[in-house]
Amino acid sequence: MRHLLAVAAGLAVLAASACSTPTPPRSAAPSATPTGPATLPAPTGAHPVGTTALHLKDTSRPDPWNLDVAARELKVTLWYPAKQRDGQRAPYMTPKEAQLAMRRYGIAGIPDDTLSKTRTNAIKDAEPTGRKLPLVVVSPGFTNPMSTLTSLAEDLASRGYVVAGIDHTYESYATTLADGRVAECLACDSDADPGFGTGVVAGRAADVSFVLDQLPSKWDGSDRIDRSKIAMAGQSIGGASAMAAMVKDSRVRAGIDMDGTTYARIPKTGFTRPFMFLGSAQHVPGGRDTSWDRDWKLLTGWKCWIVLSGAEHQSFTDGPLIADALGIKPAYGVLPAARAAELTRTYVAAFLDQHLKAQPQPLLDKPSSRYPEAKICPATCGQS
Repeated sequence: MRHLLAVAAGLAVLAASACSTPTPPRSAAPSATPTGPATLPAPTGAHPVGTTALHLKDTSRPDPWNLDVAARELKVTLWYPAKQRDGQRAPYMTPKEAQLAMRRYGIAGIPDDTLSKTRTNAIKDAEPTGRKLPLVVVSPGFTNPMSTLTSLAEDLASRGYVVAGIDHTYESYATTLADGRVAECLACDSDADPGFGTGVVAGRAADVSFVLDQLPSKWDGSDRIDRSKIAMAGQSIGGASAMAAMVKDSRVRAGIDMDGTTYARIPKTGFTRPFMFLGSAQHVPGGRDTSWDRDWKLLTGWKCWIVLSGAEHQSFTDGPLIADALGIKPAYGVLPAARAAELTRTYVAAFLDQHLKAQPQPLLDKPSSRYPEAKICPATCGQS
């Protein structure tokens, strides 16, 4: 499990000119001077974006990490098309969350509240707009709070989706609960245990099903959601959890795994719902991580496998976008932050537009000269 700022440690690996074995990692460049608060890129869709937070409690099961808690508490952040463009911008994270994250990331010499000053684009508690909107559930990587996928969530909302981002309590460095307590990462000391990944994705799949059960009664804007059009996307173990959730819950109609080793077992008879792998060079066919090779054979419906040249594990998150604010210079050869965000947003949206909005996407039919970093393995996406 690699945390948000792995880019600083020179963990990047570069894809070759085709979907082949990656070249060795190159060394990281030295730290740079912090630039001040980061600004997330503007959403590309036509809609203003609103956001709000829900706090949910599942009394049917105990928390898997905190043995003293008899119910599973979750924070769910919603992003959605909004009626207004003006208003108070939502905070990226609270100062306390930022402080805990900075300490766990081991970043010294930078004010503890730096991450909390990251500028977002969504209006806090704005009134939602639209009807029959598809829903995308989003799950972050292990140790990462949901805020680290804010840029992608804002962009999807601007394109006409409702996004439900789940903070899986005790699995990230900081999650603020309903009563103001900040839950730290109790699971962080267990990630070397046998069966850890399998257990995490099973727990997250249960979180997803609970959130889908609760949304109709807990969010005033839920009547705008088309509940026949639900997908899930995630990064790292959040991406692995997308597959686990789909296996468990038939309401999730399509899924995206962004650079996550998979753990859930697909039925040997095959899995017909649409799925996309979007990853770095560790996930080329026959590469270091073989879980995608195993699962690819069992995906019997529409499927896609894309590797981004120059991407590293956190290229699919906000990590590279906020690195300058923390005085972190990426490793040589790593995909630039703005380009990584553009590619991630573009291919995630194309997949969702095709499978939740029934809008054919030529971008997924063959390699694109506009996005030469995206290597499709094999050369096209489609029905198995």
